[in-house]
Amino acid sequence: MTTNNHSNGEASDRAIVSRRIIAAPRDLVFQAFSDPVQLARWFGPNGFTNTFHGFDLRPGGVWRFTMHGSDGADYQNENRFTEVLPPERIVYQHMQPMHSFSMTMTFAEQGGKTELTWYMLFESAAEVTKLKSFISEANEQNFDRLETHLAASNQKQKPMTTNNASTPDTSDREIVISRVFDASRELVWRAMSEPRHVVNWWGPRGFSTTTKRMDFRVGGVWEHTMHGPDGANYPNKSVFKEIVLHERIVYSHGGGRENGPGTSFVATWTFEDAGPGKTKLTIRQVFGTSSARDFTAKEFGAIEGGKQTLARLAEYLPKMAESSASQ
Repeated sequence: MTTNNHSNGEASDRAIVSRRIIAAPRDLVFQAFSDPVQLARWFGPNGFTNTFHGFDLRPGGVWRFTMHGSDGADYQNENRFTEVLPPERIVYQHMQPMHSFSMTMTFAEQGGKTELTWYMLFESAAEVTKLKSFISEANEQNFDRLETHLAASNQKQKPMTTNNASTPDTSDREIVISRVFDASRELVWRAMSEPRHVVNWWGPRGFSTTTKRMDFRVGGVWEHTMHGPDGANYPNKSVFKEIVLHERIVYSHGGGRENGPGTSFVATWTFEDAGPGKTKLTIRQVFGTSSARDFTAKEFGAIEGGKQTLARLAEYLPKMAESSASQ
């Protein structure tokens, strides 16, 4: 289905908008785009194949690829990402010499399905008039290929876990780290939820953090930059998806090394009583694919870095307790 309307009401005479309800959860639809291995399999109209030369999914990152037409023609493409908000929104500037446009992809929950919208904003209404018929049909074919890819991927998924038939087994694409702290759940919760405390322990040893904003509420954004001991910077942006006081925090995360590779995942933090005055904190990060998990573990040292981060939290909590007692 295509339409000329956009929820933001932006320059509709210069826009081509395509929408479809995809029969798959939003996280899986987002992963089909954010994982370059998957994306290369379905992106483009019928009969096209792709060769990717680079895919850096982060603001400022570049996606370069060649589309190979069924007639043997090659089409060079270059896109620059300007906004990445997993699993809700991706914006990029398409910089092909023939046609330049801004693409906004949105992924909206629809009761276990996903409303996928592609909003393409061109430089002139005349260009839209010239290209609309071709691009609208190409987008519909692209959506068809995406649905076929997702259906095939679903057939290859592992069986559902026995304790909850509606929850897929994601163990092959997870990183899970936990630690028991000598502190109450309320204190550990405050250490994670209050920006003035987070900056004192966040990150592996040798790292420091600059927080741009941390709006701790469902839908709120947490934007910060981690500074490595080697001088490298790591911009990060997360969106809080679920907050259950003293029990659970869920957020989608995107980030990476400045002018380098990036990663994205959904993180769930759970806070459990572990005896008098003790709290067990578990961090579960779910990636789009097992290869994305393995890349993050190797490229960013995510497992050891996570353990060091929790060790720094353990060292900071007594200082928090002492400060609270003196007030």
